[in-house]
Amino acid sequence: MIGIIDYNAGNIASVQKAVEKLGYDAVLVDSPEQINACDSYILPGVGAFNQAMQNLAPLKDALVTNVKSGKYLLGICLGLQLLFDKSYEDGEYEGLHLIEGEVVRFPEDAGLKVPHMGWNKLVLDRDDELARGIDGHVYFVHSYYVKPADSSCIVMHAEYGVDVPAVVRNDNVVGMQFHPEKSSNVGMKLLLNYLEMCL
Repeated sequence: MIGIIDYNAGNIASVQKAVEKLGYDAVLVDSPEQINACDSYILPGVGAFNQAMQNLAPLKDALVTNVKSGKYLLGICLGLQLLFDKSYEDGEYEGLHLIEGEVVRFPEDAGLKVPHMGWNKLVLDRDDELARGIDGHVYFVHSYYVKPADSSCIVMHAEYGVDVPAVVRNDNVVGMQFHPEKSSNVGMKLLLNYLEMCL
């Protein structure tokens, strides 16, 4: 069973509908006991890093323990950023420490419109089953992006003044900076690739 982590971070219902449209069963989980009962997870997210981590606090230990045992986890948008060690969004805050690296704001001197909002093409960085059959654009909405300590975890990136890690993977921990559930056929194919990995 796929558990969608329900921690009041928005966008949860649309993720659940996308998973079900692909033919998979997904349940919303909001307790450690429910997390323990699931086989894999999706961590959606819309909003601010610090508030999200506060909301996630009662579930954090159970989620991290299960993921470190080998269960798959997909973080979407803010959910991707939470996978990393720390964020500098409105301060400095600790993340889940599942992928080494940090979350930083787009550089102000690059003449970029922030937040980054719109469709950008995915560029392949390395072969991975996540990227199988993927070629096209996906939909981004974010003001911060991740800087992994080890760039080998980057599967695909998008260009927006800087190379934005768009799809990352560290073994069973996966992240997508964009919204696959809002990214038409390309996004749904990426989501399907993740779900098939979890079997």
